[in-house]
Amino acid sequence: MKTLREIMTTDYVTVSSEDDIYQIAVKMEQNNIGFIPVVDNKKLMGVVTDRDLVIRGYAAKRPGSTPAKEVMTQNIVTVSPDTTVEEAANMMSKEMIRRLAVVDQGELAGVVAIGDLAVTDQFDSIASDALSEISQHTDVVHH
Repeated sequence: MKTLREIMTTDYVTVSSEDDIYQIAVKMEQNNIGFIPVVDNKKLMGVVTDRDLVIRGYAAKRPGSTPAKEVMTQNIVTVSPDTTVEEAANMMSKEMIRRLAVVDQGELAGVVAIGDLAVTDQFDSIASDALSEISQHTDVVHH
């Protein structure tokens, strides 16, 4: 059974809680990503998603100089490096999320995206099912 330690991305972009939302938007554009962990002294403080920038940042008419700590998502789902791929897929499906922060003793150790879970044929269907459920949930327009 594969664990996240074997498949997690350790080459990820981070920002500090004081970095401003304009700098974060530029990093997202430069790296073609929509999810950046907020890390202070190696400790995971939260994450900023492209949606956070839009909803809590620009739609709330905050200036580009607004620090990450004011728009970041703080109560994020984290897992340990020893979490199995299957457990991670189930958690993503249950929580309706596409990415997990992997934390080891309070420090960010890696990031796992739902696409990373399809590392073996055995888990293709788990990752696919989880993504399908998440996509159906997030693509619904609420009136």
